[in-house]
Amino acid sequence: QVTLVESGGGLVQAGGSLRLSCAKSPRTFGNYFMGWFRQAPGKEREFVAAISRMYRTYYADSVKGRFTIPRDTAKNTVYLQINSLKPEDTAVYYCAARLADAGLGPDLKYEYWGQGTQVTVSS
Repeated sequence: QVTLVESGGGLVQAGGSLRLSCAKSPRTFGNYFMGWFRQAPGKEREFVAAISRMYRTYYADSVKGRFTIPRDTAKNTVYLQINSLKPEDTAVYYCAARLADAGLGPDLKYEYWGQGTQVTVSS
């Protein structure tokens, strides 16, 4: 069983920054991809970013250049660093985990999900 807990959401002004955290249990990343998704009210959940066990990163086109996904293996935590926030970034952000699978897209087949953390960006 894998448990994920997100934190770090909040209310910020447009142009500001946030760092979201996702702590994973068991306390090892092993052979897992770690990813971030977001969902705004009335919209489908969308892929945001992911990082592999080899520290390769993947980003949705909509967030490239503004979002990064650092990982701290020692702390068993993956982050989503969000810069230059826009009102359109307002959503519930979820972390997710899946076993690595060669050739599988970084946005697909996540098995484990956190409960989400709310990010609200004001104009």
